[in-house]
Amino acid sequence: MEVKATLKVINEKDFNGQPGVTEGQTYTRLVGWPEVFMTDRVRLGRASYLPGTYEQLHWHPIEACYYVISGHATVRDVEGREYEVSAGSIIYAPPGYAGAHEWQVKEALELIDIRATNETNRKMQFTVDKKTRRSYIDLDELGKREGISFKSHY
Repeated sequence: MEVKATLKVINEKDFNGQPGVTEGQTYTRLVGWPEVFMTDRVRLGRASYLPGTYEQLHWHPIEACYYVISGHATVRDVEGREYEVSAGSIIYAPPGYAGAHEWQVKEALELIDIRATNETNRKMQFTVDKKTRRSYIDLDELGKREGISFKSHY
């Protein structure tokens, strides 16, 4: 039997970061993206945050796992509990509202973002209004994440 190698080696420096979901964040797509390298089940990227960046309380309909490479931030859960994270910290956010989290970046933060799907329409991010506890997603963000489509009647 002949075996063809399927191993892939990807170098982050070959890819440009793009603006992330919040001001002060840059996101580099690494694995599981059509323009980089598609996978069967995993999506991975590198997120960089400037000091002072605040990412609002939000949740995802899929699991999210983050590995902190460097920097320092305070992560808060939906009940307001605070967790100080720095190099070596792993943040696991289960799917759904109970896994909601927010970031307050103290020192330039670098992390690896791992998702157990490569389907853009499942990698959505719903912001939580802290007063009403209602969740929402902006229409343009929903379109960007392939969560909606409009059919032409022409």
